[in-house]
Amino acid sequence: MALTAQMKDEIARVRVERTSWRRAEVASTLRFSGGLHIIAGRIVIEAELDSETAALRLRSAISDLYGHASEMIVVSPGGIRRSRRFVVRVVRGGESLARQTGLLDGRGRPVRGLPPQVVSGGVGESEAAWRGAVLAHGSLTEPGRSGALEVTCPGAEAALALVGAARRMGIAAKSREVRGVDRVVIRDGDAIAAMLERLGATDSLVAWKERRARREVRGTANRLANFDDANLRRSARAAVAAGARVERAFEILGDDVPDHLVEAGRLRLSNKEASLEELGRLADPVLTKDAVAGRIRRLLATADKRALELGIPDTEAVLSTDMMEL
Repeated sequence: MALTAQMKDEIARVRVERTSWRRAEVASTLRFSGGLHIIAGRIVIEAELDSETAALRLRSAISDLYGHASEMIVVSPGGIRRSRRFVVRVVRGGESLARQTGLLDGRGRPVRGLPPQVVSGGVGESEAAWRGAVLAHGSLTEPGRSGALEVTCPGAEAALALVGAARRMGIAAKSREVRGVDRVVIRDGDAIAAMLERLGATDSLVAWKERRARREVRGTANRLANFDDANLRRSARAAVAAGARVERAFEILGDDVPDHLVEAGRLRLSNKEASLEELGRLADPVLTKDAVAGRIRRLLATADKRALELGIPDTEAVLSTDMMEL
């Protein structure tokens, strides 16, 4: 949640000069963070946010753009709420603000998606819509397999409108329903970076990229360590298998073995888990890895040929199933 809080605080401080962009952001913030309520026969607008900076930004925009007064109520943590919430409420003039921001259409019916002026707007309005949605119900999770920039939506229509806004910016986002809740999700790392840059969350982008880079380095190191570990286990298993075959080769050949092959075989038996390179260093004189491998291979081939002539089990007959899975 630290990344989410940092991102929202940074976005809430982005300066927006063009009025149409500010209006699009307000409309999106109200659409994704609250709803219309009927209280004592009057329409009241409430927007619930988890960032005080975002709540103050919304109140300022409502006053500057539409001339409506609002109040802010702080809701303390409790129950399933782990942090404070900030409710921006417009009581007087709520219906007027709902019509001005496009939450109500010309016939006074609630708009299920985003207002037409936002949906049909340009890239600037699309960026503003995403800023408002992220401030209202967005989250940024740690880079990795489950890393995502996600927005919880009030309905399928709003989710599709947000996906369309991302598309106008050239960013791929997907809508999905999880346990009855509509969400818009960006999972691709480059797409998340592009969206953060579009929203003006440059510091959050730097922090997110640093964590992404650290995770990738750590993942690469783990993969290499696992690869090396697997190679070591495979080499050790192969060495044990070779030792078992050498022991059987000596049983088959008896004393009829050239001295240089005997030396290589005894090195293998005396150091059953050593690598060929290590066996070469133990030889006198020192041998290369290929030389040791060649001598052991010739020893086994000679024994297998003799076993075939005698009609007895060869050197591979002593291998267990584990030894043969190399």
